[in-house]
Amino acid sequence: MKYSSILLKLSGESLAGKAGRGLDSAVLENYAQEIELLVRAGVRIAVVTGGGNIFRGLQGAGKGMDRVQGDKMGMLATTINSIALAGALRDRGLKARVYSATLMPAVAHYYRRDEVLEEMQNGTVVLLSGGTGNPFFTTDSAAALRAVELGVEAVLKGTRVDGVYSADPEKDPHAVRYDVLSFDQVLQKNLQVMDMTAFTLCRENNMPIVVFNMNVPGNLGRVVDGQDIGTIIKQ
Repeated sequence: MKYSSILLKLSGESLAGKAGRGLDSAVLENYAQEIELLVRAGVRIAVVTGGGNIFRGLQGAGKGMDRVQGDKMGMLATTINSIALAGALRDRGLKARVYSATLMPAVAHYYRRDEVLEEMQNGTVVLLSGGTGNPFFTTDSAAALRAVELGVEAVLKGTRVDGVYSADPEKDPHAVRYDVLSFDQVLQKNLQVMDMTAFTLCRENNMPIVVFNMNVPGNLGRVVDGQDIGTIIKQ
């Protein structure tokens, strides 16, 4: 294994499957199966999900909703997703625990770094919900922050595409995929990997980012093994 500890970032949209909204039970089951293989191999795993399949704060703000309230709703959406994925993991006999950046004791444990580290050491998959607990920060920023706090070896960003391209591959048939990029190259080429806050956190703390297609069976394990899957951004 190339990585013995990871933070897996999943978009909310990916959890919705083909429907594009809500939760797809088949996707949850597939993701749980992928994660299970790593847990059985001894990899320590933290997961951060987005909430765009349920509600996106920026979308609400664009329709006249107060941005702060919209972001709070988005944080709750990430908790719903985390609870759903935790359930799928437990169905496979794994230990899974949902944490939240804000107090909601009826549904999630309050995020405490030392407690989370101990759970990870014991083989528990920890699902870190609620973003950073603050408005105006994306779940990418939350993923970067938790990755640095927990000292994992890489952020693995599971997406619908197989890496970082020179342009949007869904719009430009001539877009070129990169295998390896430095943080500086991403900035020079103005490539969209994460929002700038998240990207800067990873850059300043030398936290590698791997962007890959999570929907290809076995890809998660291949990335952790160090195979040439997706795009890796590093110093």
